[in-house]
Amino acid sequence: MEIVTLALFCLALLVCVIFDVPVLYALGVGLVVFSAYAKYKKHSFKSIIGMIFNGVKTSKNILINFLLIGLLTASWRFGGTIAFIISSASELISPHIFVLMTFILNALVSFLMGTSFGTSATMGVICMTMAKSMGLNPVIVGGAMLSGALWGDRCSPVSTSALLVSELTGTDIFNNIKNMFRTAAIPTVITCAIYLVLGISVGNSGAVPDLKAMFSAKFNLNPLSVIPAVVILALSLLRIKTKYVLLASLVSAFIIGITVQGEGFTEALKMLITGYEAETEALQKMMNGGGLVSMLNATAIVCISSAYSGIFSATGLLGSLKEKIAKLGKKATPFGATMITSALTSLISCNQTLAIILTHQLCDGMEKDKSRTAINLENTAVVISPMIPWSIAATVPLTSSGAPTSSILVAVFLYILPIWSFVTAIIRRRKDNQNEQNNKLYS
Repeated sequence: MEIVTLALFCLALLVCVIFDVPVLYALGVGLVVFSAYAKYKKHSFKSIIGMIFNGVKTSKNILINFLLIGLLTASWRFGGTIAFIISSASELISPHIFVLMTFILNALVSFLMGTSFGTSATMGVICMTMAKSMGLNPVIVGGAMLSGALWGDRCSPVSTSALLVSELTGTDIFNNIKNMFRTAAIPTVITCAIYLVLGISVGNSGAVPDLKAMFSAKFNLNPLSVIPAVVILALSLLRIKTKYVLLASLVSAFIIGITVQGEGFTEALKMLITGYEAETEALQKMMNGGGLVSMLNATAIVCISSAYSGIFSATGLLGSLKEKIAKLGKKATPFGATMITSALTSLISCNQTLAIILTHQLCDGMEKDKSRTAINLENTAVVISPMIPWSIAATVPLTSSGAPTSSILVAVFLYILPIWSFVTAIIRRRKDNQNEQNNKLYS
């Protein structure tokens, strides 16, 4: 019955992919199917509702942060924070290092915003527009954009994926971020080297668009506009709770939007809810979005996915599969098993959030250290989902920025990070085995 239940869920996801139906419908079908399985296992309707409630309750903090992030992304838009950062960064760009700068700039913006979607819709659009004007290969630039957007989305203190992993594993997000920087150091250097070589080989002498003039026509590019970004970084370093960090940055951006940018109080409140809408067509493509409404779909996905975890835990639906994965972990290292599992969950889930939750559900317990479990998820499920062409983790950033789907092939950071992590996991296991043998020898 377990196989039939999971097959029905996979079928619902497949239908949504084929007919281009929002994945939320498939998740709704999954909730009905899994609830039916719980009923089949003799659980009462009351207990099933309790399972769902308990699952959602575990994600209450991430849901609050999701909504705050929606408000924050709008405030950064009308407060001029994004405009100031992008216009300042554009002055550093030359055609021969454009591919490398695309990776770095998208990584920076994504780290500050905590969202690959928001980054691709702002800095990603700008980079793709500039690439086309300079005659650069859109596949290569798109790959650098996707790599950078996920680099920051993975390790930002305001990233929904980082917050989700922290909540699921019961770990401190700032310790997780420290581990993410550590494990990504070598892959980042390798990625930068590859993009530098690619940029030099395909770069030409095309002119760089004057983005500063474009933004200054609407925004007051006052250095005060960067305060909300500084607040994020400063309070994160002080390890203030994420929701307070988001709130502080939101308030500062809101005040700057009114005082520096000249937005009306009522209009600013409206934009916090519905999102920012630029007046000119050029800025609309780059700046529109954000707001509370923009996070409702993601919030619904997390709610339903979290409800799954409550049902899975109470019914043991994934028990037999989890045992097989545990055996795989003994052979291929826990990281190797997590990597394979995340690839499978990413293939069927079509979104990053559910891939993270399912992978954690299946791989939890393989590592004794929760921090290691968290970093395994960050180095697999978070970056593997965007490698799947039909996953929204890939389609949304690529579509919104205007990059071709084939850019996934050149998003080298997404490949290098899990491969490097797998190699280090094997080396660590060999060292642990060698130490264990030495201890037995001398005991």
